[in-house]
Amino acid sequence: MNEKETNAKKPRRKAPAANAGTRQRAVKKKTAAENAAPETPKAPAKRGRPARSKEIKKTPVRIIPLGGLHEIGKNMTVFECSNDMFILDCGLAFPDADMPGVDIVIPDFTYVERNAEKVRGIVITHGHEDHIGGLAYLLKKINVSVYATRLTIGLIEGKLKEQGLYGKVNLNIVEPKKTVKMGCMAVEFIKVNHSIPDSVGMAIHTPAGVIVHTGDFKVDYSPIDGKIIDLARFGELGSRGVLALMADSTNAERPGYTHSERTVGESFDKLFQKGEGKRIIIATFSSNIHRVQQIINCAVRYGRKVAVFGRSMINVINTAIELGYLDVPPGIIIDIEMMNRYESERIVLITTGSQGEPMSALTRMAMNDHKKVNITPMDFIIISATPIPGNEKFVTRVVNELMKSGAEVVYEAMYEVHVSGHACQEELKLMQSLTKPKFFIPVHGEYKHLKKHADLALQMGMPKENVIIAEIGNVIETDGNTMKVVSQVPAGRVLVDGLGVGDVGSIVLRDRKHLAQDGLIIIVIGIDRATNEIVAGPDIISRGFVYVRESEELMVEARLLLTDTLSNCSASELREWNSLKGKMRDALSDYIYQKTKRSPMILPIIMET
Repeated sequence: MNEKETNAKKPRRKAPAANAGTRQRAVKKKTAAENAAPETPKAPAKRGRPARSKEIKKTPVRIIPLGGLHEIGKNMTVFECSNDMFILDCGLAFPDADMPGVDIVIPDFTYVERNAEKVRGIVITHGHEDHIGGLAYLLKKINVSVYATRLTIGLIEGKLKEQGLYGKVNLNIVEPKKTVKMGCMAVEFIKVNHSIPDSVGMAIHTPAGVIVHTGDFKVDYSPIDGKIIDLARFGELGSRGVLALMADSTNAERPGYTHSERTVGESFDKLFQKGEGKRIIIATFSSNIHRVQQIINCAVRYGRKVAVFGRSMINVINTAIELGYLDVPPGIIIDIEMMNRYESERIVLITTGSQGEPMSALTRMAMNDHKKVNITPMDFIIISATPIPGNEKFVTRVVNELMKSGAEVVYEAMYEVHVSGHACQEELKLMQSLTKPKFFIPVHGEYKHLKKHADLALQMGMPKENVIIAEIGNVIETDGNTMKVVSQVPAGRVLVDGLGVGDVGSIVLRDRKHLAQDGLIIIVIGIDRATNEIVAGPDIISRGFVYVRESEELMVEARLLLTDTLSNCSASELREWNSLKGKMRDALSDYIYQKTKRSPMILPIIMET
């Protein structure tokens, strides 16, 4: 076995063995023989009957996606063999418009929790939120070792600090070309290009064969950090035999190749010239460190200082500088409080908000709600990102408001101020050609992306029966000869609202949408328990339904209707409060709909006196 399948190098500092929470700098070095995927011994052939290789039964391996299929985000996959399991990525997704009040969405961890004793570790492909955002929530339920590259570990540490888990989890830095043992399986880290440094794909060595998982990737022959995707290793694995390929499908609909990140740097150089004499504000993804580096390079070239806005942007940049992933000359980045000491034409602001998020720094600037920045005609604003599907309205609104303030706004459609971090069709075909997999499972994308990627594989000669478009919760089993979906495990989405995890379900969401659409009417009455008589009310309180002062006649008639309804109730009906609430709700609901064609939520409250 070659050097690429050895374990990660020894830690720089030896940590006490008893402290499981100590951060390790690398995985303990092992011999090549220890890292090799276990091989199933060949069964002896029966007398008079020659053995056939296809009849050799290997230990079955199960692939269980718990997120990242038929959706964008919350990527998470479980690999299982015998009594060993490991998890690849654990991300989050952002809420849809039909999830009012929800902060984030994470995978359902039920299956992992039920099999916690089998989990040998968690491996992470890169540091984007859709791959690490759910990790802290999982580690609160099961405490296992985490393996990732250096920058990814740095970003994970920030997540753990926010959740009070820092120092309690065993974090291990693994360099590309190194391998980590996971029981009867071994995970090899392979360098890939993406929109964040230190991204890797995985070669999973199992008793059934090698499974290649690309993670998020593209092929960039001139990356900013000079570290090119390790196509040679993918090709070497392919020449030895790859059982299955699981590949990023995000850009499967786009023909051709994804442009190099350097093209954005060239555009920035032209735009800095165009923005001469103005303050330059650039909004981009906080995790796109290579883009931030190019902004800083331009700022140095044109004699500008850089100020950073947005909590996530500040955290990522500080981590990248600390770990050496950003080269920032002394004195270039200035504190926000010192910004007013410089002329506006000498300032570059790097900010969050490229997706038009309501609470982001750029959106607050656009709405004149930012404490430090007021947008003026002397601002030159660059939105260096493509709207994520569903965010187009938010981005358009922000652009409109910025322009109303007189600023000049540049976005992707006008200049090459953004390139994707995901592979287009020709790069996806290249990965297929290099790895030559027996089976193919498209991952990371909505159904249309998975289907298009599957079609590409079919065009390249992959047999239709060897392509699996899976769903979250599917148990895909392979023995090296066949691969098929054999069962289903609990899977889905868990909604996080504030400190509540999973306490917002479909019923709560239904009520929130109902309240948002039609408002609320509260009916209050008081009943004397001794005499069973109504002694107060009915009173009506309206919220989000109508403006009461302009609808007094409607409210008076509604109150009279409820009074009549209550007067017609028998003594037994007044004792049955649930029945009484139902009668009031039905009567008022019919009346309100007849008068307004609206269906507000009606909440009767009975007070005992």
